[in-house]
Amino acid sequence: MKKLTRDDLYSLEKYAEVRPGFRAQVMAHKQNRRVVIGPNATLYFEDRLTMQYQVQEMLRIERIFESGGINDELEAYNPLIPDGHNWKATFMVEFPDVEERRASLRRLKGVEKHVWARVAGFEPVRPIADEDLEREDEEKTSSVHFLRFELTPDMVRAVKQGAAISMGIDHPAYNHQVDPVPVATRDSLAQDLSG
Repeated sequence: MKKLTRDDLYSLEKYAEVRPGFRAQVMAHKQNRRVVIGPNATLYFEDRLTMQYQVQEMLRIERIFESGGINDELEAYNPLIPDGHNWKATFMVEFPDVEERRASLRRLKGVEKHVWARVAGFEPVRPIADEDLEREDEEKTSSVHFLRFELTPDMVRAVKQGAAISMGIDHPAYNHQVDPVPVATRDSLAQDLSG
């Protein structure tokens, strides 16, 4: 997928006009890019459209219209667009109760290293986590991580030919899997791959 440029973005004025329709399109698109793993963890797979929406929303919220600020947003979000041989996801650990979340994030330290994706017929792929900055400290993990799942050419080919995909987490304190992910999700993720 090619990265976003300033030419791909709406001006603030134009975005205000098209936002309701564009937002509805993106929300519908995101439905097939979300994998819920157990009761408290979700992978939100990013692509060019989800990142365009994110950039547009940041520009809107922050009222950014100068080229330097726009370029900063593009630099921040373009790395989350898949490169044709990987999947990129925002990984959320979600507990509605604040105290339960605090205790769980301590118990789930290192959880981002226990996430996996598997193309049928291949070994699971562990993600490269949090390349932008460390999101874990001595005591706890973060509730948000950014993951990159690198696939081999054979895995890419298998997905493009319809192979099933499963995902899960095998942390000692949190062990759940989705096997396989829904076909609509599989098909959406296959579009991130080239070959």
